[in-house]
Amino acid sequence: MLFQYEALDPAGKSISGSINAASQDIAITSLQRRGLTVTSLQGGQSSGGLLHKQIKIFGWVSNRDIVLLSREIATLFEAQVSALRVFQLLAEQADKAILREALTTIADDLQSGDSLSKALAKHPKIFSEFYVNMVRAGEESGKLDQTFLFLADYMDRSFELESKARNALIYPAFVLFTFLVVMVLMLTFVIPKISSVIGESGADIPIYTQIVISASNFLVSYGIFILIFLIIGGFFFYRWSRTQTGRLAVDRFRISTPFIGDLYRKLYVSRIADNMHAMLSSGITAVRALEITSSVVNNRLYEGILEEAVAAVKGGSPMSTALSHHPKEIPTILVQMIQIGEETGELGTILERLARFYQREVNTAVDTLVNLIEPALIVVLAVGVGFLLASILIPIYNVANTI
Repeated sequence: MLFQYEALDPAGKSISGSINAASQDIAITSLQRRGLTVTSLQGGQSSGGLLHKQIKIFGWVSNRDIVLLSREIATLFEAQVSALRVFQLLAEQADKAILREALTTIADDLQSGDSLSKALAKHPKIFSEFYVNMVRAGEESGKLDQTFLFLADYMDRSFELESKARNALIYPAFVLFTFLVVMVLMLTFVIPKISSVIGESGADIPIYTQIVISASNFLVSYGIFILIFLIIGGFFFYRWSRTQTGRLAVDRFRISTPFIGDLYRKLYVSRIADNMHAMLSSGITAVRALEITSSVVNNRLYEGILEEAVAAVKGGSPMSTALSHHPKEIPTILVQMIQIGEETGELGTILERLARFYQREVNTAVDTLVNLIEPALIVVLAVGVGFLLASILIPIYNVANTI
C-alpha cells in the first residue's frame, strides 16, 4: 500500500514523500529506520489497484528471477556500488510486485544497520537458507561479488538440471493425457451411435467389439460418477501428499519407480554434492553444510538421511560412515569418494567433481529416457488406436458384405 508521510530528519528539517509498505506499522518502522521522526502518515491505498493486489496474491519468484537478480547484484558490487544503493536500484527496476516489495524492505533493513544476510533471511520464500548462508560466508570473507556470481552459476546449473528432468516427463505425460481424452470422447460420443447400428443389423459381434461396446456403455452410464470420484480422490490425495507421511511416501515412490527412479536418485545426489561443495568451499563447516543441504534437497527421504548424518557427525563419526548406511539412496562411489576427500583434506574438490559427474549422469539418463519413451509411446498409441478402429470397422465391414 502507498502511504504519504511527513517527517523530521535528524537535523530537524521537515520533509515529505511516499512509501510503499504492507501496513501502516511497517511504513512507520521503515521510516524510523531511516532516522526520520514521523509527524503525519496518510493513505494506505494499493499502489496498483486491484491488478496490483492480484499480482501480489498470485505472484511468485522463480529460480530464473533469482539467477538474474544474483548476476545483477554481482555486477553492481564489482562496480563498487554500496549494498544499500544496489538494492534500491534493483527495487526500482523489478517487474514483479512481490520481488519489488522484498527488495525495498531489504534496502530499508540495510539502511537501519542490518547485515545483508540478515536482511535476506527475512524473506525465506524468495531466498533459501542455502542462499542466505552463502551470502553470510561471502560477507565474512569480503568477497560478496564472487559469492553472488557463484550463486547465479550454481542456481543456473540446478535450474537447468531440474528443467531437463521435468521436461523429459512432461512430453510423455501430455501425449498420454491427450490419448486418454480422445479415447474417452470416442467411447462416450462416437461408439454408442455406431454400436446401435451394429446391434440393429443382427450380425455376430466379435468379442473384442463387445469389450469396446461394454466399456462405452459403462462410461456413458457411470462416467459422471467416475469423474466425481477422481476429483474428490485427487483432492484428498493432494492434501495427504502435503503431510509428512504423505510427502515421505510420494518421495520414496518417486525414487523407486523403474527407470524414472534412477533419474531422480542421480538428480538428488547431484544436488547434494553441489550444495555441499558450494558451502564447504565458502568456509561453512561440514555439519552446518549437511544441515542446510537437508533443508534444500527437496526430498523427504534424502532429508531424513542427511539429518541422520548430521547427528552421526556431531557424535564423532566421519561423514562417509554416516552416509554408508543407505546404499540404495546414496551410491557406494559417492561414499568412497567422500571418504577419500576426508582423508586427504580435499572434500570440497572431491564433491565438486562428484557434482559434475552426476550432472552428466542426469543428462545422459534424461536423453536415454526420452529415446526409450518416444518409440514406446508410438507403439502404445498405435495398438490402442488400431484396436479401437478394428473393433468398429470390422463389424461394419461384415454388415456391409451381408447386404
